[in-house]
Amino acid sequence: MRPIPAQRDLFDIPADVAYFNVASVAPMLRSAVARGEDALRRRSQPWRIGRSHWFDESEHRRALFAELIGATSEDIALISTTSYGLGAAAANLQATPGQQILVLHDEFPSGIYTWRRFARRTGAEILTVVRERGQTWTDAVLAACDERVAVVSVPQVHWTDGSLVDLDAVAKRSRALGAALVIDASQSAGAMPLDVRALDPDYLVTVGYKWLLGPFGPGYLYVAERHRDGTPLEENWIGREGSEDFAKLTDYRDGYQPGMRRFDAGGRSHLELTPMAIAALEQLLDWGVADIAASLADVTDRIAREATARDLEVSSERGPHLLGIRVPADVRQRILDALSDSGVYVGPRGEMLRVSPHLHTTDHDVDRLFEALDSAL
Repeated sequence: MRPIPAQRDLFDIPADVAYFNVASVAPMLRSAVARGEDALRRRSQPWRIGRSHWFDESEHRRALFAELIGATSEDIALISTTSYGLGAAAANLQATPGQQILVLHDEFPSGIYTWRRFARRTGAEILTVVRERGQTWTDAVLAACDERVAVVSVPQVHWTDGSLVDLDAVAKRSRALGAALVIDASQSAGAMPLDVRALDPDYLVTVGYKWLLGPFGPGYLYVAERHRDGTPLEENWIGREGSEDFAKLTDYRDGYQPGMRRFDAGGRSHLELTPMAIAALEQLLDWGVADIAASLADVTDRIAREATARDLEVSSERGPHLLGIRVPADVRQRILDALSDSGVYVGPRGEMLRVSPHLHTTDHDVDRLFEALDSAL
């Protein structure tokens, strides 16, 4: 792995802004914005929209994301949101009364609500894993995971502070127990290496507007081969056999498009947004996810050292791209005000300041982060 120099010029971020909130919404690449502008101009003249815009661009986007996580195009469904992907997974999994769905404490709400509905449908129970102080999420999950667990639903890093979950270890335990593994990679895909061939999850879902640097709307669902014949959440026209032939759309077909395309969300073509997502995925693949991770680790390691030097607690056993800084409750609002006044943007999450840089981040940005913190401490 090789660190990548700061790529500030590829993003439209003013010099007086230090943006550390990619875990919420990533800044757009200039190249992606340019392609979006071209797509909007084409959309304003719809007679210019052809078959390639309905089908070929979507397939290109599918293939790029598949490459990013070690999959093939046949494994990937194009969806809209994390909740859509988790909903598709839950609709095609089963459990029985007395079994459990394992989730992490303070996990993102979309997953919790999805599994609560699953529990009501199946009679299974939610098992919420709480991490003890000094314990890793991996150890906590492995300690809780026994023969009663039917579904393990975990992220690669916790969304609040970047705390790491060792997916290799969790996947191995899940397979041994015969439990389904569902991964929410919304806070890691594009910033941390992922290899679904090695992990073999049942489902993996991610949005496109965080670490994939894309627009709102296009998201992704990996579906394992064993679920190929599953039931999609909706029955849209574009997922059916022969949908490429507009003249024969009323020759209704029972068969689906090949692979996991049956799980595609309606409107998957995203005529205005797909070119933007493609530009972002192409740039990520050009940089290389391993090199992105190494580069962001350099930044977050420096942030962790600076915070520790000020006697501030930082998340340990974390991903390379995301960390939490615990700040005293009595000065928390003063710190947030100081950051805002200085043009420094982080994500306050509970007791933590969630700090999530990307390749736009410079040493000067880090300096400004701690200058603002120092002014409030």
